[in-house]
Amino acid sequence: MTKYNSMIETISLAHGDGGELTHQLISDLFLRYFHDEALQPLNDAALLPFPAGRLALTTDSFVVKPLFFPGGNIGTLAVNGTVNDLAVSGARPLYLTVGLILEEGLPISVLEEVIVNIATAAREAGIAIVTGDTKVVEHGHGDLIYINTTGIGVVDDCINLDYRRIRPGDVIICSGSVGDHGLAVIAARENFGLEGLKSDCAALHTLILPLLENFSSTVKWLRDPTRGGLATTMKELAQSAQVNIILSEEAIPVHDNVRGGAEILGLDYLYLANEGKFCAVVDKIAVEDVLAFLRRHSLGREAAVIGEIKKGSGRVFLRTALGATRELYLLSGLQLPRIC
Repeated sequence: MTKYNSMIETISLAHGDGGELTHQLISDLFLRYFHDEALQPLNDAALLPFPAGRLALTTDSFVVKPLFFPGGNIGTLAVNGTVNDLAVSGARPLYLTVGLILEEGLPISVLEEVIVNIATAAREAGIAIVTGDTKVVEHGHGDLIYINTTGIGVVDDCINLDYRRIRPGDVIICSGSVGDHGLAVIAARENFGLEGLKSDCAALHTLILPLLENFSSTVKWLRDPTRGGLATTMKELAQSAQVNIILSEEAIPVHDNVRGGAEILGLDYLYLANEGKFCAVVDKIAVEDVLAFLRRHSLGREAAVIGEIKKGSGRVFLRTALGATRELYLLSGLQLPRIC
């Protein structure tokens, strides 16, 4: 990483909000790593070419603590999280805005590392950073960095991901192991000493978009189970579609260190956040072909059928490994604050 060439070592309000510091950040730091043509004029709005199709627009804010954790950081999380929200909507990611809230006293070296990771993740995802904003707040009021992103993508007219297409008999697929991100972040924050944990933070569009190209008629619904984890995502789906969902505990992929770490900390891995997985509802006639397709991709090697859709009224049940059945609900309270 190139060392920031400035006498300023930390973010300071003394330089003024919108004055010398902002100018230096834009000219000496942001433009060094954010290279898109639409950004270079530094106008108040980016002028963007747009292909045919339906517009997809998403916005999100990222307040993770710590800023850096095994498998990712707030910069990669902001980009990949926004790309994934577009992808599970069937959209090809095109453009990204980046808004930064910086706390007074933040080392410039830390900011530069975050900016480098944002730029790298955006480049790898093929999404262009086209506009942004920076504000500084007093020390003690910002937890170093908050990031807000808005993503724009385009959805082909042939793609229809709608819970109203879901029918009893459809199958639920999870693209891989659950709980990795949430447990990795809290373990890093509290220094619990749990070994081998790593966030699954990744951009999923390279898996999802080809999936939809090949199975647009049989893949009915997609969602990335972030805050609230798999259980909350399934409950929200069941309520929206007014169906019941039956999940198999033995079929849900989860790494042993996540399962064990969650047990030690008294957490339920079904409610832990994920940042590199998605759930799909698929017509049962295509389930084997979809599984085979997913498992050929590095991000889908652990894909598994985890449940099925039944007639009902919005309830989710888990068949446990011991043969019992328990009902799953929405996440209540803040099991893991500041994870995304």
